[in-house]
Amino acid sequence: MQRKSLAKKSVLQFFSWLVLQSAFFPAGSLTAENQVIPETTAPFYKAEMIFPLEPWHNHASCLVELPNGDLLICWYNGSGEQEADDVKILGARKVKGETAWRPRFLMADTPNFPDLNPCMIIDPQKRLWLFWPVILANEFHTALMKYRISTDCQDPDRPPQWGWNDNMLFIPENFSQQTREAMDRYLVNKDLASVASQEFKRLREKASDKMFNRLGWMTRAHPTVLPTGRLIVPLYSDGWSFSLMAFSDDWGKTWSTSSPLVGAGNIQPSIALKKDGTLVAYMRDNGPPPKRRHVSSSSDQGLTWTPVVDTDLPNPGSGCEVINMKEGLWALVYNDTEEGRHSLAVSISDDEGKRWKWTRHLELDPRAARPGSFHYPSIIQTRDGLLHVSYSYFLNHLPEGQPRKSIKHAAFNLAWVKEGDKDK
Repeated sequence: MQRKSLAKKSVLQFFSWLVLQSAFFPAGSLTAENQVIPETTAPFYKAEMIFPLEPWHNHASCLVELPNGDLLICWYNGSGEQEADDVKILGARKVKGETAWRPRFLMADTPNFPDLNPCMIIDPQKRLWLFWPVILANEFHTALMKYRISTDCQDPDRPPQWGWNDNMLFIPENFSQQTREAMDRYLVNKDLASVASQEFKRLREKASDKMFNRLGWMTRAHPTVLPTGRLIVPLYSDGWSFSLMAFSDDWGKTWSTSSPLVGAGNIQPSIALKKDGTLVAYMRDNGPPPKRRHVSSSSDQGLTWTPVVDTDLPNPGSGCEVINMKEGLWALVYNDTEEGRHSLAVSISDDEGKRWKWTRHLELDPRAARPGSFHYPSIIQTRDGLLHVSYSYFLNHLPEGQPRKSIKHAAFNLAWVKEGDKDK
């Protein structure tokens, strides 16, 4: 009996490990034979623009690796952001074995409304999901989340074919009570600036407004599939200036949410998973200085979250993304300044985010006047072990109307990051 019990336990442990691999490396970090490809020892780095610099606004990209090994990227494109009704979601493909990205194509467009901040994931059933907010009234707090699913996304000669399209509708869990309680905690601070105090009072009064609670949530970083099969979509609101996790346990048929992650301007969460099952969310700092990357954690599959606190990582009010690597490491790509987006770094942790032991810069513009902006990064690890980052690439020193914006893609290995900046 004991031998059978141990054998059953070993099978269950292996099955749990296999599910975890497919869940947290949805872009694919295993080969078709489920063998991890070892990293090459020589440092490797290569980068290119997805398309040439242009005057149009191109921003907020997201990368995935398709089951056939192709790379797929999406971002939003138009004459502006939430105020521009021509903004749409574009995509591009880099076919496995080819050296250049193929021409852009349309991924989503709500006619006469701006579509922003797309993100994607490949689920364990090898389906492609696209999430994005449509802005109903040209203000961020009027965002409505939409999503679509494709089982036919690997043809190199055409865009993904969408078989399911829907709105993501939900009622935020425990929202009014927890928001009021959080605002009360901030308002007892006698040193609070008057502007901040007025803002907290405004949010407290809005806490029971159903329209303001249920609209305005937007995506930024990759969704996550837990070993249980729960799909978590990290969300944030500019109207509230804090975060929320939407989740589905039935693959999009119904949606629920976590309790809100209420802090002083914590938005655009990105999730990593600890070995003990704890979820850790890193967030952008939209609050007062000093500017630091915010963090919160959950031990109940994302339902409730610890109080939001600062890390020691600087943040200029810009998004980041964190991933679990198959080597047991964590990778974080972020702007490592308190002001400006001219410096974009990738850091590696071997102790689940306690320390970021290795750092190297993808971009570092020393220009004092109007430096470039390299921001809103997306990061994945592909089956061959390489890390891939895409990000908005803006050359701010060029005149308005001149070609100065694109999306850039960089591919590199762990050895390249560990090598560090050459000029330091």
